[in-house]
Amino acid sequence: MPRESSGEVPERSGDRQTEASQKVSLRLKIRRYNPEIREDSWWDEFDVRMLPNDRLLDALHEVKWRHDGTLALRRSCAHAICGSDAVTVNGRNRLACKVLVKEVAPRCTVEPIRGLPVLKDLIVDMEPFFAGYRSVLPYLVPEEGEPDKERPQSPEDRHRFDDTTKCILCACCTTSCPIFWGDEGYVGPAAIVAAHRFIYDSRDRVAQERLQILSAKTGVFRCRTTFNCTEACPRSIQVTKAIQEVKRSILFDRF
Repeated sequence: MPRESSGEVPERSGDRQTEASQKVSLRLKIRRYNPEIREDSWWDEFDVRMLPNDRLLDALHEVKWRHDGTLALRRSCAHAICGSDAVTVNGRNRLACKVLVKEVAPRCTVEPIRGLPVLKDLIVDMEPFFAGYRSVLPYLVPEEGEPDKERPQSPEDRHRFDDTTKCILCACCTTSCPIFWGDEGYVGPAAIVAAHRFIYDSRDRVAQERLQILSAKTGVFRCRTTFNCTEACPRSIQVTKAIQEVKRSILFDRF
């Protein structure tokens, strides 16, 4: 009687050897912080072997799972959608799941994003970031009353704010902003992007309220147009452009 097959192809030793030969060495220098151990931060270094097309997030997992289980980091989807694994990589804000090992090998420095309180290692307190986000009314406020059918919108009207719908609230833009680093009151680029998305939505009715909020001293005019936010955005949103459009609306539109 023939034996039934599970359908799985057994892994061959040659495959493992080929994969091992393709791996590259990566030394990760990670800024650590644990208030239960010491008051100041310190650096740890780890040597890992990874495939060139592995992601930096995979390398951090390798450290946590095989070298030091106390390493603390955030991650969820690992596909650049949730935005939870934002870190500073070689001085630049990036998503760890979007950085390939071959882009940073043989050495890479990883730190928590700047401007927010560090809770442990690569995990920061996001509450100040979300406080700025909530302050700009980041939700649709349509005309009062329930509609008889869906609220229509032309392709042209939708295109007006299409770019700023891509934000995943990773905080890469806000925590790359030198104004945000020095001014805790500044709402930050991500909050302005969120406001932009609704200010120019033809179905919304409180755009003027958002412009009023952003005209305050903690709003858009704190921006100094350094373009750090645009360069840091993992979704390629034209953040600086959105900020300038909001500035123009405040200056030239009545509210």
